[in-house]
Amino acid sequence: MSTNNTATQSALGTVVDLGKPWRGVGPFLFASRHVDKYPRGNAQGGPASGLDGRPLGSDFNHPSGWSMYHGHRVPGFPAHPHRGFETVTIARQGIVDHADSTGAGARYGDGDVQWVTAGRGVSHSEMFPLVNQDADNPFELYQLWLNLPAANKGAAPEFTMQWHEDIPVVTGSEGAKVTVIAGEFDGTAPLAPPKASWAASRDSDVAIWLIDLEPNSSIEIPATNSDAAERLLYVHGDAKASVSVDGTTVHDGQGFAQTTRSRLTLATSAVPATVLVLQGAPLNEPVVSYGPFVMNTDAEIEQAFADYRRDQFGGWPWPDTAPVYDLDAPRFAMYGDGRIEHPREFAAQ
Repeated sequence: MSTNNTATQSALGTVVDLGKPWRGVGPFLFASRHVDKYPRGNAQGGPASGLDGRPLGSDFNHPSGWSMYHGHRVPGFPAHPHRGFETVTIARQGIVDHADSTGAGARYGDGDVQWVTAGRGVSHSEMFPLVNQDADNPFELYQLWLNLPAANKGAAPEFTMQWHEDIPVVTGSEGAKVTVIAGEFDGTAPLAPPKASWAASRDSDVAIWLIDLEPNSSIEIPATNSDAAERLLYVHGDAKASVSVDGTTVHDGQGFAQTTRSRLTLATSAVPATVLVLQGAPLNEPVVSYGPFVMNTDAEIEQAFADYRRDQFGGWPWPDTAPVYDLDAPRFAMYGDGRIEHPREFAAQ
Protein backbone atom coordinates (compact mmCIF):
# COMPACT_ATOMS: atom_id res chain seq x y z
CA MET A 1 0.00 0.00 0.00
CA SER A 2 1.32 3.41 -0.91
CA THR A 3 1.87 5.81 1.97
CA ASN A 4 1.72 8.99 -0.12
CA ASN A 5 -1.35 11.22 -0.38
CA THR A 6 -1.77 11.00 -4.14
CA ALA A 7 -5.43 10.29 -4.85
CA THR A 8 -6.37 7.45 -7.22
CA GLN A 9 -9.11 8.46 -9.64
CA SER A 10 -11.64 6.23 -11.35
CA ALA A 11 -14.71 6.93 -13.43
CA LEU A 12 -16.86 6.39 -10.32
CA GLY A 13 -14.88 8.09 -7.58
CA THR A 14 -11.59 8.84 -5.85
CA VAL A 15 -9.49 6.87 -3.36
CA VAL A 16 -8.69 9.07 -0.35
CA ASP A 17 -6.88 8.77 2.96
CA LEU A 18 -9.36 8.60 5.83
CA GLY A 19 -7.22 10.33 8.46
CA LYS A 20 -7.73 9.95 12.22
CA PRO A 21 -10.46 10.36 13.24
CA TRP A 22 -11.96 9.45 9.91
CA ARG A 23 -13.09 12.37 7.76
CA GLY A 24 -16.79 13.02 7.42
CA VAL A 25 -18.94 13.22 4.30
CA GLY A 26 -22.13 15.17 3.57
CA PRO A 27 -23.92 15.78 6.91
CA PHE A 28 -21.53 13.49 8.81
CA LEU A 29 -18.97 15.54 10.73
CA PHE A 30 -16.54 12.65 11.31
CA ALA A 31 -16.37 8.99 12.27
CA SER A 32 -14.19 7.22 14.82
CA ARG A 33 -13.48 3.56 15.47
CA HIS A 34 -12.15 2.22 18.77
CA VAL A 35 -10.65 -1.28 18.91
CA ASP A 36 -9.36 -2.44 22.29
CA LYS A 37 -8.05 -5.81 23.41
CA TYR A 38 -9.17 -5.44 27.01
CA PRO A 39 -7.95 -8.02 29.55
CA ARG A 40 -10.02 -9.75 32.18
CA GLY A 41 -12.07 -7.45 34.38
CA ASN A 42 -12.21 -6.97 38.12
CA ALA A 43 -15.27 -6.83 40.37
CA GLN A 44 -15.79 -3.13 39.61
CA GLY A 45 -15.74 -3.54 35.81
CA GLY A 46 -12.24 -2.21 35.35
CA PRO A 47 -9.17 -4.08 34.08
CA ALA A 48 -7.79 -6.62 36.52
CA SER A 49 -4.25 -5.55 35.63
CA GLY A 50 -2.28 -3.15 33.48
CA LEU A 51 -3.05 0.26 35.00
CA ASP A 52 0.41 0.97 36.41
CA GLY A 53 2.00 3.97 34.75
CA ARG A 54 -1.02 4.97 32.67
CA PRO A 55 -2.04 8.66 32.57
CA LEU A 56 -5.51 7.90 33.96
CA GLY A 57 -8.08 10.42 32.83
CA SER A 58 -6.34 10.91 29.49
CA ASP A 59 -5.13 7.51 28.28
CA PHE A 60 -5.42 7.25 24.50
CA ASN A 61 -2.18 5.60 23.41
CA HIS A 62 -3.21 1.92 23.43
CA PRO A 63 -0.30 0.54 25.47
CA SER A 64 -0.69 -3.25 25.48
CA GLY A 65 -3.46 -2.89 22.90
CA TRP A 66 -6.09 -0.97 24.89
CA SER A 67 -6.86 2.43 26.39
CA MET A 68 -8.73 3.73 29.41
CA TYR A 69 -9.68 6.92 27.50
CA HIS A 70 -11.01 9.37 30.14
CA GLY A 71 -11.88 6.63 32.63
CA HIS A 72 -10.08 6.23 35.96
CA ARG A 73 -11.46 2.86 37.15
CA VAL A 74 -13.49 1.71 34.13
CA PRO A 75 -12.58 2.53 30.50
CA GLY A 76 -14.73 5.07 28.73
CA PHE A 77 -15.91 8.64 28.63
CA PRO A 78 -17.42 10.06 31.85
CA ALA A 79 -20.08 12.78 31.72
CA HIS A 80 -19.55 15.30 28.93
CA PRO A 81 -21.90 17.63 27.03
CA HIS A 82 -23.16 17.81 23.44
CA ARG A 83 -25.35 20.27 21.58
CA GLY A 84 -26.45 20.69 17.98
CA PHE A 85 -25.77 17.27 16.45
CA GLU A 86 -26.29 13.53 16.91
CA THR A 87 -24.12 10.60 17.87
CA VAL A 88 -24.66 7.17 16.34
CA THR A 89 -22.76 4.55 18.34
CA ILE A 90 -22.31 1.05 16.92
CA ALA A 91 -21.09 -1.37 19.61
CA ARG A 92 -19.71 -4.29 17.61
CA GLN A 93 -18.02 -6.08 20.52
CA GLY A 94 -18.12 -5.47 24.25
CA ILE A 95 -20.49 -3.52 26.46
CA VAL A 96 -21.38 0.19 26.73
CA ASP A 97 -23.13 1.67 29.78
CA HIS A 98 -24.96 4.92 28.96
CA ALA A 99 -26.28 7.53 31.41
CA ASP A 100 -27.47 11.06 30.64
CA SER A 101 -28.81 14.29 32.06
CA THR A 102 -32.41 13.45 31.12
CA GLY A 103 -32.31 10.51 33.55
CA ALA A 104 -32.06 7.98 30.73
CA GLY A 105 -29.66 5.06 30.83
CA ALA A 106 -28.83 1.92 28.89
CA ARG A 107 -26.58 -1.09 28.63
CA TYR A 108 -25.97 -2.27 25.08
CA GLY A 109 -23.36 -4.10 23.03
CA ASP A 110 -22.42 -6.99 20.75
CA GLY A 111 -24.00 -5.40 17.66
CA ASP A 112 -26.50 -2.97 19.19
CA VAL A 113 -26.71 0.65 18.00
CA GLN A 114 -27.56 3.72 20.07
CA TRP A 115 -28.64 6.92 18.32
CA VAL A 116 -28.61 10.09 20.46
CA THR A 117 -30.05 13.42 19.33
CA ALA A 118 -28.30 15.99 21.51
CA GLY A 119 -30.50 18.80 20.18
CA ARG A 120 -30.57 21.74 22.58
CA GLY A 121 -28.17 20.01 24.91
CA VAL A 122 -27.50 16.80 26.81
CA SER A 123 -24.73 15.53 29.06
CA HIS A 124 -24.00 11.83 28.86
CA SER A 125 -21.43 9.27 29.88
CA GLU A 126 -20.31 6.24 27.89
CA MET A 127 -18.44 3.69 29.97
CA PHE A 128 -17.09 0.34 28.81
CA PRO A 129 -17.33 -2.11 31.74
CA LEU A 130 -15.28 -5.28 31.44
CA VAL A 131 -18.00 -7.72 32.41
CA ASN A 132 -15.92 -10.90 31.94
CA GLN A 133 -13.75 -11.70 34.95
CA ASP A 134 -12.62 -15.11 33.70
CA ALA A 135 -11.83 -14.18 30.07
CA ASP A 136 -10.59 -11.26 28.00
CA ASN A 137 -12.99 -8.48 26.98
CA PRO A 138 -12.46 -7.62 23.28
CA PHE A 139 -14.05 -4.32 22.33
CA GLU A 140 -14.93 -2.60 19.04
CA LEU A 141 -17.02 0.54 18.71
CA TYR A 142 -17.81 3.06 15.98
CA GLN A 143 -19.12 6.53 16.76
CA LEU A 144 -20.47 8.81 14.05
CA TRP A 145 -21.25 12.50 14.47
CA LEU A 146 -24.23 13.51 12.32
CA ASN A 147 -25.06 17.20 12.08
CA LEU A 148 -28.54 18.54 12.79
CA PRO A 149 -30.27 21.12 10.60
CA ALA A 150 -30.44 24.60 12.15
CA ALA A 151 -34.20 24.18 12.58
CA ASN A 152 -33.67 21.13 14.82
CA LYS A 153 -30.62 22.18 16.84
CA GLY A 154 -33.01 23.27 19.60
CA ALA A 155 -34.93 19.97 19.63
CA ALA A 156 -35.44 18.10 22.87
CA PRO A 157 -32.74 15.48 23.51
CA GLU A 158 -33.75 11.96 22.51
CA PHE A 159 -32.10 8.59 22.30
CA THR A 160 -33.25 5.47 20.56
CA MET A 161 -31.90 1.94 20.76
CA GLN A 162 -31.52 -0.40 17.82
CA TRP A 163 -31.10 -3.86 19.34
CA HIS A 164 -29.09 -6.14 17.12
CA GLU A 165 -31.94 -8.66 17.07
CA ASP A 166 -34.06 -6.07 15.22
CA ILE A 167 -31.53 -4.46 12.87
CA PRO A 168 -32.10 -5.62 9.27
CA VAL A 169 -29.29 -7.60 7.63
CA VAL A 170 -28.86 -8.23 3.90
CA THR A 171 -26.62 -11.06 2.67
CA GLY A 172 -24.67 -11.24 -0.57
CA SER A 173 -22.56 -13.94 -2.17
CA GLU A 174 -20.18 -16.21 -0.25
CA GLY A 175 -20.20 -14.45 3.08
CA ALA A 176 -21.01 -10.81 2.34
CA LYS A 177 -23.31 -9.20 4.91
CA VAL A 178 -24.80 -5.69 5.19
CA THR A 179 -26.09 -4.34 8.50
CA VAL A 180 -28.69 -1.71 7.58
CA ILE A 181 -28.63 1.01 10.26
CA ALA A 182 -30.03 3.90 8.23
CA GLY A 183 -31.16 4.28 4.63
CA GLU A 184 -33.04 1.69 2.60
CA PHE A 185 -30.82 -0.97 1.00
CA ASP A 186 -32.40 -2.43 -2.15
CA GLY A 187 -35.86 -2.61 -0.60
CA THR A 188 -34.74 -3.47 2.94
CA ALA A 189 -35.90 -0.65 5.22
CA PRO A 190 -33.96 0.37 8.34
CA LEU A 191 -35.38 1.01 11.78
CA ALA A 192 -36.69 4.53 12.33
CA PRO A 193 -34.18 7.23 13.35
CA PRO A 194 -34.96 9.78 16.09
CA LYS A 195 -37.71 12.22 15.13
CA ALA A 196 -35.54 15.37 14.83
CA SER A 197 -32.73 13.67 12.92
CA TRP A 198 -31.73 14.83 9.43
CA ALA A 199 -32.04 11.12 8.59
CA ALA A 200 -35.79 11.40 9.23
CA SER A 201 -36.16 13.88 6.35
CA ARG A 202 -37.17 12.64 2.89
CA ASP A 203 -34.58 14.96 1.37
CA SER A 204 -31.59 13.73 3.39
CA ASP A 205 -30.78 10.43 1.61
CA VAL A 206 -28.85 9.49 4.76
CA ALA A 207 -27.50 5.94 4.83
CA ILE A 208 -25.36 4.03 7.32
CA TRP A 209 -24.45 0.54 6.16
CA LEU A 210 -21.82 -1.68 7.75
CA ILE A 211 -20.63 -4.30 5.28
CA ASP A 212 -18.65 -7.39 6.29
CA LEU A 213 -16.90 -9.18 3.45
CA GLU A 214 -15.43 -12.62 3.94
CA PRO A 215 -12.55 -13.77 1.69
CA ASN A 216 -13.56 -13.98 -1.98
CA SER A 217 -16.99 -12.48 -1.39
CA SER A 218 -18.85 -9.67 -3.12
CA ILE A 219 -21.95 -7.54 -2.88
CA GLU A 220 -23.58 -4.80 -4.94
CA ILE A 221 -24.72 -1.64 -3.18
CA PRO A 222 -27.50 0.55 -4.55
CA ALA A 223 -27.11 3.95 -6.14
CA THR A 224 -27.82 7.08 -4.15
CA ASN A 225 -31.35 8.39 -4.43
CA SER A 226 -30.42 11.94 -5.39
CA ASP A 227 -27.71 13.94 -7.10
CA ALA A 228 -27.26 15.93 -3.88
CA ALA A 229 -26.16 12.95 -1.78
CA GLU A 230 -22.48 12.42 -1.06
CA ARG A 231 -21.08 8.97 -0.26
CA LEU A 232 -17.85 7.71 1.25
CA LEU A 233 -16.79 4.08 1.73
CA TYR A 234 -14.48 3.49 4.72
CA VAL A 235 -12.39 0.35 4.15
CA HIS A 236 -10.76 -1.32 7.16
CA GLY A 237 -9.65 -4.65 8.56
CA ASP A 238 -6.13 -5.89 9.17
CA ALA A 239 -3.15 -4.28 7.44
CA LYS A 240 -3.51 -6.60 4.43
CA ALA A 241 -7.22 -5.93 3.91
CA SER A 242 -8.40 -4.37 0.67
CA VAL A 243 -11.61 -4.10 -1.31
CA SER A 244 -12.15 -3.81 -5.04
CA VAL A 245 -14.71 -1.10 -5.77
CA ASP A 246 -15.74 -1.77 -9.36
CA GLY A 247 -12.13 -2.63 -10.16
CA THR A 248 -10.45 0.12 -8.09
CA THR A 249 -8.44 -1.26 -5.16
CA VAL A 250 -9.02 0.46 -1.81
CA HIS A 251 -6.76 -0.58 1.08
CA ASP A 252 -7.20 -0.65 4.83
CA GLY A 253 -7.29 2.95 6.11
CA GLN A 254 -8.44 4.37 2.80
CA GLY A 255 -11.82 5.52 1.58
CA PHE A 256 -13.62 5.64 -1.73
CA ALA A 257 -15.39 8.95 -2.34
CA GLN A 258 -18.04 8.18 -4.92
CA THR A 259 -18.66 10.89 -7.52
CA THR A 260 -21.57 9.33 -9.42
CA ARG A 261 -24.99 7.94 -8.48
CA SER A 262 -24.09 4.48 -9.83
CA ARG A 263 -24.47 1.14 -8.14
CA LEU A 264 -21.14 -0.22 -6.91
CA THR A 265 -19.80 -3.76 -6.67
CA LEU A 266 -17.55 -4.47 -3.69
CA ALA A 267 -15.35 -7.58 -3.67
CA THR A 268 -12.51 -9.07 -1.65
CA SER A 269 -9.79 -11.53 -2.55
CA ALA A 270 -8.08 -13.76 0.04
CA VAL A 271 -8.36 -11.39 3.05
CA PRO A 272 -11.63 -10.36 4.74
CA ALA A 273 -12.49 -6.67 5.05
CA THR A 274 -15.14 -4.38 6.47
CA VAL A 275 -16.63 -1.34 4.73
CA LEU A 276 -18.58 1.38 6.53
CA VAL A 277 -20.74 3.28 4.05
CA LEU A 278 -21.88 6.79 4.99
CA GLN A 279 -23.94 8.94 2.68
CA GLY A 280 -26.27 11.91 2.82
CA ALA A 281 -27.19 15.22 1.31
CA PRO A 282 -25.21 18.10 2.85
CA LEU A 283 -27.17 20.54 4.98
CA ASN A 284 -25.64 23.51 3.12
CA GLU A 285 -25.68 25.57 6.30
CA PRO A 286 -22.82 27.29 8.15
CA VAL A 287 -20.99 25.00 10.59
CA VAL A 288 -19.33 26.52 13.65
CA SER A 289 -17.99 23.95 16.10
CA TYR A 290 -16.04 24.06 19.30
CA GLY A 291 -15.34 20.83 21.14
CA PRO A 292 -18.66 19.12 21.93
CA PHE A 293 -20.89 21.83 20.40
CA VAL A 294 -21.80 22.13 16.70
CA MET A 295 -23.87 25.18 15.80
CA ASN A 296 -24.28 27.69 12.97
CA THR A 297 -22.78 30.87 14.48
CA ASP A 298 -20.11 31.93 16.98
CA ALA A 299 -22.83 33.48 19.14
CA GLU A 300 -24.62 30.13 19.37
CA ILE A 301 -21.40 28.46 20.51
CA GLU A 302 -20.96 31.09 23.23
CA GLN A 303 -24.56 30.53 24.30
CA ALA A 304 -24.01 26.77 24.45
CA PHE A 305 -21.11 27.21 26.87
CA ALA A 306 -23.13 29.64 28.99
CA ASP A 307 -26.10 27.25 29.17
CA TYR A 308 -23.89 24.32 30.09
CA ARG A 309 -22.10 26.28 32.82
CA ARG A 310 -25.47 27.28 34.26
CA ASP A 311 -26.98 23.85 34.88
CA GLN A 312 -25.09 21.19 32.85
CA PHE A 313 -28.07 20.97 30.47
CA GLY A 314 -30.55 20.12 33.18
CA GLY A 315 -28.32 18.75 35.92
CA TRP A 316 -26.75 15.34 36.46
CA PRO A 317 -29.08 12.91 38.28
CA TRP A 318 -26.53 10.12 38.73
CA PRO A 319 -24.38 9.45 41.85
CA ASP A 320 -21.11 10.03 39.97
CA THR A 321 -19.90 11.13 36.54
CA ALA A 322 -19.05 7.62 35.31
CA PRO A 323 -21.85 5.29 36.40
CA VAL A 324 -21.78 1.61 35.49
CA TYR A 325 -24.41 -1.03 36.13
CA ASP A 326 -24.06 -4.41 37.85
CA LEU A 327 -21.74 -6.63 35.87
CA ASP A 328 -24.42 -9.28 35.43
CA ALA A 329 -27.13 -6.80 34.37
CA PRO A 330 -28.75 -7.67 31.01
CA ARG A 331 -28.98 -5.25 28.11
CA PHE A 332 -31.68 -2.64 28.67
CA ALA A 333 -32.77 0.90 27.91
CA MET A 334 -34.35 3.19 30.51
CA TYR A 335 -35.88 6.33 29.05
CA GLY A 336 -36.31 9.69 30.74
CA ASP A 337 -40.03 9.04 31.32
CA GLY A 338 -39.17 5.91 33.34
CA ARG A 339 -40.06 3.41 30.61
CA ILE A 340 -37.76 0.38 30.54
CA GLU A 341 -37.09 -1.65 27.40
CA HIS A 342 -35.26 -4.92 26.84
CA PRO A 343 -34.27 -6.56 23.55
CA ARG A 344 -36.39 -9.41 22.21
CA GLU A 345 -33.78 -11.97 23.23
CA PHE A 346 -34.27 -11.01 26.89
CA ALA A 347 -38.03 -10.68 26.61
CA ALA A 348 -38.28 -14.23 25.23
CA GLN A 349 -36.57 -15.76 28.26
